[in-house]
Parts: sequence; C-alpha cells; structure tokens
Amino acid sequence: MLRILTEKKISKPKAVIFDTDNTLYFYEVAHSAAINAVLEKAENTLGISKKEFENAYEISRKDIKAQLGTTASSHSRLLYFQRTIEQLGLQTRILLTLDLEQTYWRTFLANAQLFSYVKEFLLELKSNGIVTANITDLTAQIQFRKMVYFGLDEYFNYVVTSEEAGHDKPDPRPFQIALDKLKIEPKRIWMIGDSALEDMSGAGAFGIIKVQKTHQNIIIGKGDSKPDIVFNEYSSLSNYFNKTFTN
Repeated sequence: MLRILTEKKISKPKAVIFDTDNTLYFYEVAHSAAINAVLEKAENTLGISKKEFENAYEISRKDIKAQLGTTASSHSRLLYFQRTIEQLGLQTRILLTLDLEQTYWRTFLANAQLFSYVKEFLLELKSNGIVTANITDLTAQIQFRKMVYFGLDEYFNYVVTSEEAGHDKPDPRPFQIALDKLKIEPKRIWMIGDSALEDMSGAGAFGIIKVQKTHQNIIIGKGDSKPDIVFNEYSSLSNYFNKTFTN
C-alpha cells in the first residue's frame, strides 16, 4: 500500500533521510525479547520476581526520562537498570548493571530483523546517485552497533544521532545538522520515518518531503504532521520511486 496525501508536486529526491527504530526494522519484537531476557536474569541472579523487577524498571525508566528530558542519555538502558537495582533497595551494583545492559542489547540484536526490501531500496537509491542519511535518537554507540549488525554501515553517507545533536527529534537541531552535512535544499530531500511527531513534524518544519512508514499501531500524522506519502512496504515505495522517477 502506498498513498500520496499531498497535492503539491513531489520532485525526485537528491537525498533521502531515514529514521532507524520502527522504520528500518520492527522495534517492539526485539525489545520484548530483550526485556524478557533481562527479567529472567534478574530473577535468577537476585531472586526477585519478574513482576517486581518489571515494576521497578518502569518507575526507573520514567524517572530517568523526566530527569534527562529529550536527550540521548534519557534512552540509556544502563541508567535504567542502575536505577532499577537502586529502586529495589540493593544500592548500586556495577557489574550486575553492566551484565543486564549487555544481556538486553545482545538479545535485542539477536531478535531484530530488517523490514522486507530495506536493503534493496537503499541500493536503488544509491544506484540513482541519491545521497542517503540517517537521523536517529539514542546514543551513537548503540545506533552504530545496530547499523553494523544489520549490515547497513556502508549504506548511509551520513548519520546524525541525538547524542551528536544534543536533543531528540522533533527538535530542529538533528535535522539542521543533517542539512548542514547534506548541503541539499530541503524540498529535494525525503524523510522516511514512522513517527508522526518526531519524524513528520520535525522534517516538515524544514520543508522536507515527509514519507511515513506505517505498520502495526502506527498512527498516520495529521495537521503539521501529515505525511506527503504514506506506505507500509518498502517494495511499494520502490515501485512508486521507479515508475515515477526512473522511467
């Protein structure tokens, strides 16, 4: 499925920017498996029930996010697990915190799979001389690991993380850094992302063409967050691109 939701002319892009999580792969499957692995380890190591640990984790995650705001560090599983252990009255346990964080990301990556036709579409863009970039929240260390795991480290010309920018999307700073790197006028750039708020409104503020990737539980943006193009399969986006711009 692909729909055009704008009446304005959409030009062939000179650059395409991608979000990462829930845009290149389905985040929830990997996250659920990773959290379950952590709960298992916490139960076996600490003798604490999964429910008790999970409740403490949710409280700690919310506390960290409230404390750090829209920064890359606000997503840190290491901080979440440190605070969770402290929340349980065990004081700081450095080795255990590191172990839980490694368990989380090792399991996460083992269960993360790219959406169908992502690599093929990226190759099509490159074969047409289109520059590719990635704007993503979280730390560079974590997001770079994902890129290497997926085999995408050679597919993007530029990457901007919220750690580099100092703030998560939709703050304008990640987008401005990407534009400074690309040196291409915004109306000739596409932004592909799943989030109406973070990706669509953030890109739209610069006049970038908004392309929303939909799948389970994704709400199509409205108002300033309304996408110009909405699609659910990369093969559909590829077909549109090839029929419209390469024939």
